[in-house]
Amino acid sequence: MASLGHIAVGMAAARYESARPAPLLGSLFASMVLWSGLSLLPDADVIGFRLGVAYGDEWGHRGASHSLVISCLVALVFAGIARLAERPFLRTLAIGAVVVGSHGLLDALTDGGLGAALLWPFSHERLFAPVSPLPVAPIGRALLSPRGLYVMVIELAWFAPLFVYALRPKRAAAAYP
Repeated sequence: MASLGHIAVGMAAARYESARPAPLLGSLFASMVLWSGLSLLPDADVIGFRLGVAYGDEWGHRGASHSLVISCLVALVFAGIARLAERPFLRTLAIGAVVVGSHGLLDALTDGGLGAALLWPFSHERLFAPVSPLPVAPIGRALLSPRGLYVMVIELAWFAPLFVYALRPKRAAAAYP
């Protein structure tokens, strides 16, 4: 994926979370940045390329960092930090698990790469979904190539409903006499 879908998930989560009296960081924009960053976190595994970790290794790209177990652990840490900021622990845990967990699931919907290690540590197998509607994006600067731009346009189309939900203006509260 070109990451636009992951960002859309984070932005939609921030919008959903902002239904509370105050968004997580005080402003909806800051909350969208935070949740989108959390959604993108599994792709931090690309740092491994510079450290000699091969794509297909257990901790390589789309490996253990994309597992549902790791997503739950990350959400648990995030919810613990949010709790220190007097945010609801269970709500933050649930939204965080969905946001981080969605990353591997969305990557499994792509048509390339080695698949995502969704079931790590129970299985080292990389999985694809039964359907692959999303084209795989080139990594790094190649994302700005014609192929990368094509992938971004496809993702914008697929994730437009989440972007619309996240960016729609809030309705004014109805005034009742």
